[in-house]
Amino acid sequence: MGHWLVGPALIVCASALALDLDERPRGAGEWGYRPEPGSAAETTPPGFVWRPTRGVATWELEVGRGDDFEAVVYRAEKLRYNVHCPPEAFPPGSYTWRYRGTGADGETTAWSQARTFTVRPGTPELPLPPRDELLARIPTEHPRLFIRPEQLDSLRRRIDGDLKPQYDGLAAECKKLVAAPPPTAEPPKYPDGTVRGSDPWRAVWWGNREYTSRALNGAATLAFCWRLDGNEAYGQLARRILVDCLHWDPVGATGYRYNDEAGMPYNWGVSRTYTFVHPLLTEDERALARRVMKVRGDEMYRHLYPKQFWTPYDSHANRAWHKLGEIGIAFLGEVEGADEWVWFAVNEFFNTYPVWSDDDGGWHEGVSYWSSYQSRFTWWADVMRAAMGIDAYHKPYFAKVGYYPMYLLPPNTADGGFGDLTENVKSRSYANLVANFAAQAGNGHWQWWVAQHGDPAQFRDAGYVGFVRGARQPVAPTPPTDLPTSRLFRGIGQAMLNTTLEDGNQNVQVLFKSSPFGSQSHGYEAQNSFLLWAYGQRLLIRTGRRDSYGSEHHAKWMWSTRSVNNLTVDGVGQRSHSAGSRGEVTAFITTPSLDAVAGEAGNTYRQTREGKDSPLLRRFTRTVLFAKPELVVIYDRVAADEAHRCEYWLHALNRIETPDQHSLLVSAGEVRCAIDFLTPAGLTFRQTDQYDPNPRERVTVREWHLTATAEPREQVEFVTLYRPYRAGQEPPRDATLTPLDGGYALRVKLTDGELAALLPRRDDAKLAAVGLETTGVVAAERRDPAGRARDRVRLDRLP
Repeated sequence: MGHWLVGPALIVCASALALDLDERPRGAGEWGYRPEPGSAAETTPPGFVWRPTRGVATWELEVGRGDDFEAVVYRAEKLRYNVHCPPEAFPPGSYTWRYRGTGADGETTAWSQARTFTVRPGTPELPLPPRDELLARIPTEHPRLFIRPEQLDSLRRRIDGDLKPQYDGLAAECKKLVAAPPPTAEPPKYPDGTVRGSDPWRAVWWGNREYTSRALNGAATLAFCWRLDGNEAYGQLARRILVDCLHWDPVGATGYRYNDEAGMPYNWGVSRTYTFVHPLLTEDERALARRVMKVRGDEMYRHLYPKQFWTPYDSHANRAWHKLGEIGIAFLGEVEGADEWVWFAVNEFFNTYPVWSDDDGGWHEGVSYWSSYQSRFTWWADVMRAAMGIDAYHKPYFAKVGYYPMYLLPPNTADGGFGDLTENVKSRSYANLVANFAAQAGNGHWQWWVAQHGDPAQFRDAGYVGFVRGARQPVAPTPPTDLPTSRLFRGIGQAMLNTTLEDGNQNVQVLFKSSPFGSQSHGYEAQNSFLLWAYGQRLLIRTGRRDSYGSEHHAKWMWSTRSVNNLTVDGVGQRSHSAGSRGEVTAFITTPSLDAVAGEAGNTYRQTREGKDSPLLRRFTRTVLFAKPELVVIYDRVAADEAHRCEYWLHALNRIETPDQHSLLVSAGEVRCAIDFLTPAGLTFRQTDQYDPNPRERVTVREWHLTATAEPREQVEFVTLYRPYRAGQEPPRDATLTPLDGGYALRVKLTDGELAALLPRRDDAKLAAVGLETTGVVAAERRDPAGRARDRVRLDRLP
């Protein structure tokens, strides 16, 4: 209890004045309070997260039944972190939680506001054991990463049995390393005057990563194989490489803060080699390793803690934290602070992971970064299971993770959609990772997807990781014929509309993005963008080539709204590369023959007036109707407080034909897309194959960029029809757009009937025409040749 101060007309608690709780709402780039008010917990118990407060040394958390705290069912005290996952599951029911902080001198904040959440029946259980119990699970002897000492005898017996194929591959790799050991001289730092991001900088930055990985992953491979078969040549070479690398400057060319791309493989490579080859090391060599990794571990920890719990949207940090966890496990009890590194990493997993998605399985940064980061995360999953008995795959995210590549990349698709480095990627590239997820989840749909790319046996992890994972239990493949062909990944704001999941060469796909993550990190494309793929060809595309991260071309073209199929206003695009530039998918419906999705992105267009930031638009609502497979209707509503000129951007691999001022034709291979602007009239077309700015000279690719510019006005609607087809199989082109009081009525002829739709111009507009009625929202119906309804959609707001 605080001391009371008494003065004229004033009675206050001194402790309340001494330490105020910071309860500002979540801002852009912040994780936010979890569980969110009114939410259903994804796991039980949930991970609790709250805003840190300057001056707080420890925290207290209370959880009560119902809406008050008369019956407190859980209390945790003296918490150092502003995150906490309890050690026991909560039964189904309604709960309320709150927290308060205590300063170093004992002063206490007021309790936070109360926030409610529910635990539903069947919620997956994932409690975090208490710190001491968790750390006690880690072996005191070595090895500690991927395998435990008590497993060695069993694994040695199995190298002539069920694990012989994995062992033979491992031994073959070791023989190559013995015949040609990797160099171990310390790699160079950046030469004086090197410009960050330049090609000479990249050569050192990435080159040192590859150099370090070759040396230390090679050492770990040799050391692991020595543990299995006792081959002295393998063990001694592993020891020699390790000791050589331990003499590198810990804050030099491979220091984590100097070059994290080299620092991360150094840290996990040393940790794995150390724990595998430990019996062969002298005490002096062990002491050297401990001194070096104390410096390197502290450097990582200072960078990651405490920011990672509240502001975790740092791309590289999201694969650094579990590398720190590996260091902690390998050196637990041998290096001061190693216990804290382990506890930090485990809390990161339980409370703030995954970062770039919710539990629906998507990945904001795109499929290339999804693959890269999830592949590395699976190492940590293996490490946690072996060292601490934690099954990472109990997280709900991993029950859905394989649907992301499945819907984005039906077999034979050669485009990765939104995100950095996704152009021209092939679905087969991700079969190995999906095979691992399918085995962990026992998911037949994902296994079917893997099998479409070849014999599943070929999609086996190599090296010691593959050996530890062993001979996977076969999962029976299940064709996706029982699944809808389209899916919304709401956590990343992406809708993936397909005609088939079975073959990309037969598929027509529309991808739509309006993301709550904004345009930060590697998921930089503007909100309300779309892409079109048809019959094995990229028709309407995202453009540019990353010549170097953050280069002139990358930052000023690829991060800009101009690089995607979207709108600019008076030449101004959405605020680029910003967590605050958030969109929202407001509606989504999928049916067998007709899909629909809508997004809002008006607030992403900003202007500065009299030194103040303000929205440029009142709305930018984009609605997509997909009459599968032959027609895509895109309806855009743009509104502002004054007249503006809107530029409608489209991008293609080849020059876009412009037969007249309302129609276009896109060609790629033997596939075409006919485009008709039904409104507004009087558009001005302009196109070029130059970027602004162009990439560095070594990148020679060029793509075509067309703008259709409308006359300035306060409110404008674009109604645009896209008809993808194989050459020689052009669908009907008949379409009628009829203005109504408050909107439009649309009828479009299809090969097997027609699409009818009502498109409101106002949120209160009551429309009745073409056999449909609606108030304020888009409604559409697909009809057969006799005029009978096949499927109907109404784009009411998602709950």
